[in-house]
Amino acid sequence: MKEIVKMRKICKEFPGVKALHNVNLDLREGEVHALVGENGAGKSTIIKTLMGVHQKTSGNIYFEDNLIEIKSPLHAQAIGFGAVYQDVNLAQHLSIAENFFMGQLPKNKFGLVDYKKMNKETKQIMDSIEVNVNPKAIIKTLSVAQQEMVAIGKVLHQKAKVVIFDEPTALLTNEETEQLFKIINMLKKNNVAVLYVSHRMEEILNICDRATVLKDGQNVDTVEIEGLVEDDLISLMVGRDVEDMYSIKHVEPQETVLKVENISRKDNFHNINFEIKRGEIFGMFGLVGSGRTEIVRSIFGADEKDSGTVYFNGKEANFKTPSQGIKSGIALLPENRKEQGLCLKLSITENTNMAAIDKISNRGFINGKKGAEIADKYCKTLRTKTPSINQLCKNLSGGNQQKVVIAKWLAQDSDLFIFDEPTVGVDVGAKVEIYRVFEELLKQGKTIIVISSYLPEVTGLSDRLLVMHEGNQMGILSKEEFQEERILRLASGLK
Repeated sequence: MKEIVKMRKICKEFPGVKALHNVNLDLREGEVHALVGENGAGKSTIIKTLMGVHQKTSGNIYFEDNLIEIKSPLHAQAIGFGAVYQDVNLAQHLSIAENFFMGQLPKNKFGLVDYKKMNKETKQIMDSIEVNVNPKAIIKTLSVAQQEMVAIGKVLHQKAKVVIFDEPTALLTNEETEQLFKIINMLKKNNVAVLYVSHRMEEILNICDRATVLKDGQNVDTVEIEGLVEDDLISLMVGRDVEDMYSIKHVEPQETVLKVENISRKDNFHNINFEIKRGEIFGMFGLVGSGRTEIVRSIFGADEKDSGTVYFNGKEANFKTPSQGIKSGIALLPENRKEQGLCLKLSITENTNMAAIDKISNRGFINGKKGAEIADKYCKTLRTKTPSINQLCKNLSGGNQQKVVIAKWLAQDSDLFIFDEPTVGVDVGAKVEIYRVFEELLKQGKTIIVISSYLPEVTGLSDRLLVMHEGNQMGILSKEEFQEERILRLASGLK
């Protein structure tokens, strides 16, 4: 296959950080090329350099054998590069068709915008990828999965020759993921070069042809996927063998910490009952829309339930605000860390101390030195990769952002930790580190609820598992009852 993109000795430096050092990458026509590595390995920097968001410090980029300088995202698009990001980048207040034709609105013979043509062409493209949406629909009214499909459609409309997918399945269901893979195979047949970034090893082995592994901003290796197994890639990424990343030490459960009796919330969940003991990891699994997240939000006080009772540490705990849940000793690490777990424009220190501000303040004055000591302590404990605790959280990789969210609740010394999709967008190395945090919390006598859409993760970590389907409790399984087929049947509404 012909090489369409060649990156040679690419270096990128930020103040205090060398993000890329002599990185080489080749993309071929009709190939799906995986870019893998731990958080902070340089994957996002490579993508942003190709898309003109960052300007390389040194090195050369060749496109169709011509030396090029990519000056901006618009320039990258004009050259023939397109990207579908995990955080979908669309104009939320505009229609699907308006997003497709942004900056190139067609005009009719009267000089007016030709909406009829726009809507027709948009419909044709979305139909070609088997997505049934109205081209007039406003983006913000669509689900996350639909928005991602629109982003893909927009790239197809631009007739990009190189398409980058950055964690494309993070928020997709199994069916939507299969649809995405069909689209990628269609791109391959049309000789489009695909750069695929994902932390899910099984996807890379399934859909990709080759993989380039990065570590600490440098090349480790480029390998053919055929014949590889998951452990091969993991070993290249983390520099060590990972026999069983879920094999953390569990403790003997003690007294009941949380008791939920017949709680309901209209349109979300109905008559939910369970108990969780101290030192236990209690898992929750269900397909998208099953009500898992809504249940824990109501326990925490972020959403108000309609009926039922919650008991925490032996006392009735029907919290109506998150502050009540926090003061009682409950921590919620939300599914959407960027919007609900962090203030991205604030520093690591400020985010770490946010929930425990009273511990570093006296009579309204914040002790900055004490706050910095706490942030530094948890950066070291969690091995957060950052040049400084004063680094803004928006500049951290996804895995390191997640570590700051965890640090915030460790600083608060919470009693019950609720982890909602704790490793979405997190690399293998960071996952293992997060699971070791689980292990340490159990040693300290803490209790954990873990919600995950990834079945091997939630079954590998949990002592017991609550399975949900469309707001209904389908069953609570013990470790001995964890069978994939049974769990998936329950999650599909089948007994």
